[in-house]
Amino acid sequence: MKKSHLISLDQGTSSSRSILFTASGDVVGVRQKPLKLYYPDDGWVEQDAEDILNDMLWAVTSLATDYPLEMADVSAVGITNQRETTILWDRHTGKPVYHAIVWQDRRTAPVCADLRARGYEELVSRKTGLLLDPYFSATKIGWILEHVEGVRAAAERGDILFGTVDCFLLWHLTRGAVHATDVTNASRTMLYDISRQCWDDELLGLFGVPASVLPEVRDNVSDFGQMEIGSHDYMIGGMAGDQQAALIGQGCFLPGMVKSTYGTGCFALMNTGQALVHSQNRLLSTIGYRVGGEIVYALEGSIFNAGTAVQFLRDNFGFFENAAESEVLARSVPDSDGVYFVPAFTGLGAPYWDPDARGVISGLARRSTKAHVVRAALEAQGFQTRDLLDAMRADSGGQRLDVIRADGGLVANAFVCQVLADVTRCRVEVPRVAEGTAWGAACLAGVQAGVFSSLAESAKAWHAAQIYEPRLDEAHAEDLYDGWVEAVAKTRFVRA
Repeated sequence: MKKSHLISLDQGTSSSRSILFTASGDVVGVRQKPLKLYYPDDGWVEQDAEDILNDMLWAVTSLATDYPLEMADVSAVGITNQRETTILWDRHTGKPVYHAIVWQDRRTAPVCADLRARGYEELVSRKTGLLLDPYFSATKIGWILEHVEGVRAAAERGDILFGTVDCFLLWHLTRGAVHATDVTNASRTMLYDISRQCWDDELLGLFGVPASVLPEVRDNVSDFGQMEIGSHDYMIGGMAGDQQAALIGQGCFLPGMVKSTYGTGCFALMNTGQALVHSQNRLLSTIGYRVGGEIVYALEGSIFNAGTAVQFLRDNFGFFENAAESEVLARSVPDSDGVYFVPAFTGLGAPYWDPDARGVISGLARRSTKAHVVRAALEAQGFQTRDLLDAMRADSGGQRLDVIRADGGLVANAFVCQVLADVTRCRVEVPRVAEGTAWGAACLAGVQAGVFSSLAESAKAWHAAQIYEPRLDEAHAEDLYDGWVEAVAKTRFVRA
């Protein structure tokens, strides 16, 4: 009898989790450990790569200890991860040469600005589908090579390996046997030609990255090697960056389908099928997934701060003790009374791409209360998504986008989901399987292990748990959005 349980290793910005699924997407068990972020300078964001590894090992080992019977029925393991976060390590010892530089980090903004001024953005965009921005891995790699003593020389000798988080975990989980990444993570490095589907020598030269540090690039469904959990070996059968994993977990396998994930940031992806659409509205053209050599592309809107707005009001202002209280506060007032909260803590992402922008709370009056500010912070999630969907509609020739499949921690907040529907004029569908990102990685592993005959078969597990339809008068929604546009403009005149 075929084994039907699946494990997902879900390594995110704020935590490392291991989740045990049935083949129908039901969660059997979860083990999670929070992950510390370090802010050594303004705009710098780092993590300890060894903590990332050790926390993930703890999570999966704890899961195995607590569910021994189910573990005997596990067919494969999938990995999903925070993308772009950059790690360089010694190929002989496995030790990182520096902290992981997190995707939110902006320290290389001057490097990107210089390359733009020298006319390189068109080249980068044409080959990678990305924009010249410190968000992506290439300039982070360059920073480590140039600023950590001895690393450039060691890399030139072939002693240094680079990987995004998936690759770093895979190398260690397979005890150094496999130095590989998947095509979705490779597509976020700013070193990978997404049309030719290979590392690009011209880009390597531009960013000063030796080819010797790069991993092999594989399909999302592949035999990535064996990992040991307890006393048993398990095949790692699937791997994808977190947002592409969510696209898969949400069953968005047809062109025009959109998923939007609300966690630390907000990331909306639209499946564009086999058509590589180069955005004219400062979205990212990226790889959705590749299975059996067949590629599916996507348009992506990336927003750096979503759930961080709630964390900021909790941790910095002390407005509430836990995130659930934010919904109660937001509902305690009938509207935000002209207050807007633009959470540009680390700059603006799509469609503005301004690394120098800083957060703004605007429209404050003497009568404003913390409830108005909290409500404005939650409403920002809808406004930010509207920015992205407008750009997607324009890039896809005015295609109707009527449904958003939404997931991530913030969708537990019903107020946010209703605002999202009201502002975007879309039906918002929240899935029964709340762990969409982790489930997507499990689905990939399940295809490799034969639990599913195809990704399309895995989508049969998808069902909506809640549906939100637009309620707010459309004209009023447009007025509110106009105010948002004005508030965003104010962030771009604030300089750190």
